[in-house]
Amino acid sequence: MNRDSRLSSVLHVLLHMAHSDQPLTSGQLASYLSTNPVLVRRVLANLRELGYVSASKGHGGGWVISCDLNEVTLHDIYTAVGAPTVFAMGNRVEHPECLVEQAVNSALNEAFLEAEALLVARLSTISLADLSTDFNRRYIVQHKGHAHV
Repeated sequence: MNRDSRLSSVLHVLLHMAHSDQPLTSGQLASYLSTNPVLVRRVLANLRELGYVSASKGHGGGWVISCDLNEVTLHDIYTAVGAPTVFAMGNRVEHPECLVEQAVNSALNEAFLEAEALLVARLSTISLADLSTDFNRRYIVQHKGHAHV
């Protein structure tokens, strides 16, 4: 099963937008993800409807952040991209007749639900501003002592 990287991808382009002094085109954003601009537009269209980003057409147009980074959490973005399944693991058979497999499923289901709830709750405690601050810290550390930043 492939990993669902929608949340990571969207957060990646949102952070690029947050640190750009000009609108970024779908093509530019797609290049950051090694993907197609059409896919970027499709995902960002949903974020635009929710007020997280906006877009302008024409020369100098593109996508920009239109929300307060302090007010939007990773959970908000997780929900906006469709609340993807957190784990690739699952039960071998969903509705087993075997009592052994029923016991295994019961234990695993409980563990999966607890782990997912913990992760989703943690996403609610991290804002886009927190990501931005972390990026700024990393940028400063990496470029410390370099004449050209």
